Amino acid sequence: MDDVRRGRLRVYLGAAPGVGKTYAMLDEARRRAERGTDVVVALVETHGRAGTAALLDGLEVVPRRTVEHRGTTLTDLDVDAVLARHPEIALVDELAHTNAPGGRHAKRWEDVEDLLAAGIDVVTTVNVQHLESLNDVARAITGVRQQETVPDAVVRRADQIELVDMSPEALRRRLAHGNVYAAETVDAALTQYFRVGNLTALRELALLWTADRVDDALEAYRTAHGISDPWPARERVVVAVTGGPETETLLRRGARIAAQSAGGQLLAVHVLRGDGLRGAPPDALARQRLLVEQLGGTWHTVVADDVAAAVLEVARGVNASRIVLGVTRRSRLAQALSPGVGTEVIRDAGDIDVLVVTHPHAGGRRFRRPPRRGTLTGRRRLLGWGLAVAGPPALALALDAATTWDTLSIALMLFLALTVGVALVAGLVPALVAAALGGALSNVLFAPPVGTWNITEPRNALAIVVLVAVAVGVSAVVDLAARRTAEAARARAEADTLAATAAASLGGEDPAGAALEALREALRLRDVVAQRRAAPAAPWVDVATAHAPAAGAAPGAALDAAPGAVPRDGPDDGPTEVPVTDALRLVLTGRTPPPHEVRLARAVGLQVEAVLERDALRVEAGTARAERERGAMRTALLAAVSHDLRTPLAAIKASVSALRSLGDAIPADERTALLGDAEHNADRLQHLVDDLLDMSRLDAGVVVPRRAPVALDEVVPAALAGVPEGAVDVDVPEDLPLVTVDAALLERALANVVENAVRYGGAPVRVSAGQVDDVVVVRVVDHGPGVPDDRKAAMFTAFQRLDDAPRGHGLGLGLAVARGFVTADGGTLDAEDTPGGGLTMVLTIPLDGGGA
Repeated sequence: MDDVRRGRLRVYLGAAPGVGKTYAMLDEARRRAERGTDVVVALVETHGRAGTAALLDGLEVVPRRTVEHRGTTLTDLDVDAVLARHPEIALVDELAHTNAPGGRHAKRWEDVEDLLAAGIDVVTTVNVQHLESLNDVARAITGVRQQETVPDAVVRRADQIELVDMSPEALRRRLAHGNVYAAETVDAALTQYFRVGNLTALRELALLWTADRVDDALEAYRTAHGISDPWPARERVVVAVTGGPETETLLRRGARIAAQSAGGQLLAVHVLRGDGLRGAPPDALARQRLLVEQLGGTWHTVVADDVAAAVLEVARGVNASRIVLGVTRRSRLAQALSPGVGTEVIRDAGDIDVLVVTHPHAGGRRFRRPPRRGTLTGRRRLLGWGLAVAGPPALALALDAATTWDTLSIALMLFLALTVGVALVAGLVPALVAAALGGALSNVLFAPPVGTWNITEPRNALAIVVLVAVAVGVSAVVDLAARRTAEAARARAEADTLAATAAASLGGEDPAGAALEALREALRLRDVVAQRRAAPAAPWVDVATAHAPAAGAAPGAALDAAPGAVPRDGPDDGPTEVPVTDALRLVLTGRTPPPHEVRLARAVGLQVEAVLERDALRVEAGTARAERERGAMRTALLAAVSHDLRTPLAAIKASVSALRSLGDAIPADERTALLGDAEHNADRLQHLVDDLLDMSRLDAGVVVPRRAPVALDEVVPAALAGVPEGAVDVDVPEDLPLVTVDAALLERALANVVENAVRYGGAPVRVSAGQVDDVVVVRVVDHGPGVPDDRKAAMFTAFQRLDDAPRGHGLGLGLAVARGFVTADGGTLDAEDTPGGGLTMVLTIPLDGGGA
């Protein structure tokens, strides 16, 4: 079969009924028909509007299919008839409409897909509130949920989308003149759905959605024609996000700029360095990302070594009109050494406007490092400063005393080695001091003329300058490597902690507590308490805890004194509250953790939140499942009662009525038969009622066994009292040990199992018992048709009867009740295949009564 050209789809989009979508569609159809195009009306709804109906004159209309549904005659699109006619263009009104029963598809847009696939061009109509993505928005505006929707992708794939627009006032005039709805509904429509505010908001939705579609078409055109220069058709503002304190100022400024024009967009771009050595704090980025979402923007993360080029690439890719940057936080010295990202963006921006925003944090960032308390101890810093201050003079004195020849080259190398050592011990700043002292002493003591600051030979001056420069460079690299090593070790420790808490939260009886215990041990804390609250103003309640063992006191004893209290049994830095979400926080005691440990605690808190949510969902799922099962049982019970209980009642009534009406006229043998039939059905009815009551007790959880030692050879005969004589062979040894069970429950369970075997397995049925280790096993064996393995589990479900159980032979509760009673007694009831054919029911009863 040759490939068929896919038809083209044209959509007339409107903000509300009555704006003229169908009118515009029919007007276009008439114009095309006049030009000789084969156009048919597949389905058009005129809604009684005379002007719309008049446009149908002269157009070919495909007959609709007719459907009888619930006593009503419905008409709908006949897809097969349109396909058989196969015109060039088909008009299909109301794309989101739900089809009448019996058609090809449930939705009209699916029928349109069939027409397009057959190569037929389709012209259709749809209102903006019927678009799936805008359904909730339209409901919030109008207060009416549209039950008929169409996926946005279906409309977006259209080859042409034309907005049929009308001002709210003009549409209300049309409505008032009776051009939209019948006169008796006009007043209600004007005061409800067709209010000016509603129509204005829906009109804005339609305009914005169409603008987005136009924007997609523009981007596709630019891509197809290789156009990389931005075409600022709308205001798109790209904000370069560093993660620094100035970012919130930049984002708000960018949002204000984007809001100044209709349809403006805010895009935040954060560039991650490819080397991973420099980056913003994750918690700061998380806050800023949340702010972007609150401002209605989108967040984009890019990995690149060239930050300026990455920002410009994103801006050109989204057709941005402006880029917002912050004034650099770098010092003047750093700006003199390199132009910086802002300068490069401004230089290469081309037609994109660049806005540089000032902020309180501008300038001097390079020399305002955060304290590195976690990297160097106080003793190590003290040692490093001692080496930096005393080391160069001591080395100079040693060199001066050791030799009398030219020692400048040796001195320079030794001073460089000392500077590197200081950098390794104490970091960059002491190393800079050591480099400066080493350069000065080399000049005074070892560069001719010795003893003065003057240098007669240029090469000596160059050597000293190189010493200082190399010392500074090497010290910076060594310091950076040392800091990155410490950060990598800390990151690895944090990753290990997160992995440990994640593993702890996946299993165990208290996964949340296990995760907190892993956090407590990793951060060397005394106590970690997770607290939740039901509402912003509600009190905090402890939901999980982890305590260090305390000598002479039970862990958590202080916590039990008052809800939400933080246990304290010794001096510490006080509790540290770590907010995780609005409804969850962690309280850390024992010491004040540094910021990176607080971030780790917050990450663990999110894991705890997930665990708590998982547990809550599991409880809700269990409750819902139990309720669903109870509902199914109630439904089945009603269905069963309507037939299975009515049958014996009807038989009893018929027998009693015959005896009462005919009396002595009935022969003795027939009277005996009627009485026997009534008695049999009464027994059957009693059995059904007993099963129902037993199942209700099991479902309500009120079956409480009263266990006592009993002999099994006494319980089995009592259970077989209602079975026809000769239908069961019994093999229960008298020397079996006593079983601790509720004799009544076990008797009832055995009776149900044996009765089921006799009824469906055929006689004779064999009942045997024996001891296996610490349990007694009772087997009820039949040689009937058996039950397939995949259906054995269903046998024990209430109201289930398999194929060999005809209607009217019970409610299907016998085995469900039997398993319930056996389980309540601490035993098990399972089904196995009988060798040679048939079914064997196996009752396992522990000698000690199970849960007694």
